[in-house]
Amino acid sequence: MTFLETILSEILLVFKQDGIEANTEEALIKRLDIRQSTYKELFSSKADMVKKVVLFDVEEQKKELAQLLSKASNPVEEIMMLLQNGIRKMKEVNPVMVADMQKYPDAWAVTMDYLSNYSQQLNAEVINKGILEGYFRKDINLQLVTKIILEQFFMMVNPAVFPPERYDLSEVFRSIYFYYVRGICTDAGGKLAEEYFSRNNV
Repeated sequence: MTFLETILSEILLVFKQDGIEANTEEALIKRLDIRQSTYKELFSSKADMVKKVVLFDVEEQKKELAQLLSKASNPVEEIMMLLQNGIRKMKEVNPVMVADMQKYPDAWAVTMDYLSNYSQQLNAEVINKGILEGYFRKDINLQLVTKIILEQFFMMVNPAVFPPERYDLSEVFRSIYFYYVRGICTDAGGKLAEEYFSRNNV
């Protein structure tokens, strides 16, 4: 990691724990144990700093997803792994960070682009591969299915829809995705989905 990447990584941890607005720039500088002049060299403003942190986070997530997918045995497993990874990532983040980020349009645009374009495209590639390999049905509308999967994810992690104190997220995950994914699977893919859910106890 470069010096900048190390700093961005440390700020990201603070953001995930406290949100973005909980700490002033001065407080962050103190927590990072760097000089104010160093901070000013790295970031032209708080908005610039937040955007760089989000860009760093997105690139790290892309690397992590590539590693994750390399461990999957088939496209059904890949789609399940992507979804579970997304939930795990959401659990790591204080919801305040998401609300705070919307005050920074450039950073928010990076996040939305990652979710709506990169994630959706990745899901589409996995499902298309599954269609070609005979695990997903050939008659599905790929664009529509990937959009539904993404919107179901947003619904699942929305505390207003499924308050965590009332609903077990793993049970919500099973109720949404087990039946949906199995519904777009062929018989062969359906068996793999059932095996994955029983093996991973989700």
